[in-house]
Amino acid sequence: MALSPMDVSHLAAVDTARAARVLDEVRSAALSGRPAPVAPRPVIGQSWERMLRSGVDPDHGRRSGLLSMDEVRRRREASPLRHVLPVLREGLLSVADVARHIMVVADDEGRVLWREGSAPVLRKADGLGFEIGADWREDVVGTNGVGTPAVTGRPVQVFASEHFVRSHATWTCAGAPVTDPRDGRLIGVVDVSGPLESMHPATLAWVDSVAKLAEARLREMHVRSLERLRAVAAPVLTRIDGRALVVDRHGWTAAVTGMPYLERLALSKSVSAGQRWLPALGRCSLEPLAGGWLVRAEDGPSPRPAARIVLDLGGPRRSVRVSGGAGAWSRELSPRHAELLYLLAVHRAGRSAADLARDVFGDPARTVTVRAEMSRVRRYLGALLEHRPYRFTESAEVEVVPPDGSGDLCPRTASSPGLVRGSR
Repeated sequence: MALSPMDVSHLAAVDTARAARVLDEVRSAALSGRPAPVAPRPVIGQSWERMLRSGVDPDHGRRSGLLSMDEVRRRREASPLRHVLPVLREGLLSVADVARHIMVVADDEGRVLWREGSAPVLRKADGLGFEIGADWREDVVGTNGVGTPAVTGRPVQVFASEHFVRSHATWTCAGAPVTDPRDGRLIGVVDVSGPLESMHPATLAWVDSVAKLAEARLREMHVRSLERLRAVAAPVLTRIDGRALVVDRHGWTAAVTGMPYLERLALSKSVSAGQRWLPALGRCSLEPLAGGWLVRAEDGPSPRPAARIVLDLGGPRRSVRVSGGAGAWSRELSPRHAELLYLLAVHRAGRSAADLARDVFGDPARTVTVRAEMSRVRRYLGALLEHRPYRFTESAEVEVVPPDGSGDLCPRTASSPGLVRGSR
């Protein structure tokens, strides 16, 4: 009787060698188009389909260059994950030598920033290119415990030949995404990996529990920081007439006066003191406070200035730059937000949530995901975007700097004639 995918998972816990042989047959059959003795688990089968579409070589894969140590240090300093390393270490490294595994922490781009654990397993990982600064995105090294959870947004265990690239078939890994508890944005992936014999069916739940502990710690830190800022803000706001609020350096609101509560104010990373035009409030003045900003909104109507928007997709760090009568600012974009803004730049008449879901996912029913992402986009582009349908405002001049390869972004629509430099 043929085994189901769940049977294979159980088999791996009691007979590692047999499970590895079965999965090797499944992988070979899937790649050759032959009937498989066992259906791959849905999360694995879907990942393999993505790999085949993106052209990952199943026999060799490919490796991008390692980041320099200076760049690794820069990313570590910028990553919120640095604050929860003690939680991850305490939860995952206590039995590393006995269990023969390593802990790997990668950023939201799949770059390995931290790697600790069993010394012999670390040496094995070196042979796979699983090193500090390595790129372990799914479309670079195939189905794996770092890249696949980042794509699916949920914990994934990958055992033996469930890895798409053959050289990884002696390996087992379990990874869970870590998201920013404030807005759900992916900030990285934590993974436990080791040789096949280190596989245990409870590993995935264990890794996911530790990832959720890390998210809880980040949430506590955020709440405490806003409470400290609120204590600073209270005496300042009592002396102000009109609309004003105090936000932290990332725009999260600590206190308001004279206006409804606003959860977050869209601020650029390079914001400075002085007069500014902000989408949510219009013309404002910004004054620095310890740990944040005092933002005073001007009274009376504030007309929208004409804006020039540059959607730069040409480099590894995609960004949107906005300039106009109220100054200029820029913001780095996640891959998903880059795709959505690219589609709106191409289709200036607008796209419905179903249209965007079809463009991005090939499934017009995934409107809930699209609306959630567009809600996050509107937090920083605000009045420069309309909805019903989603579109850039008519007064905005939009320029797209395309990626080096047209298939690098939103491949379902990469052939669109709108993807030209200076498109409006």
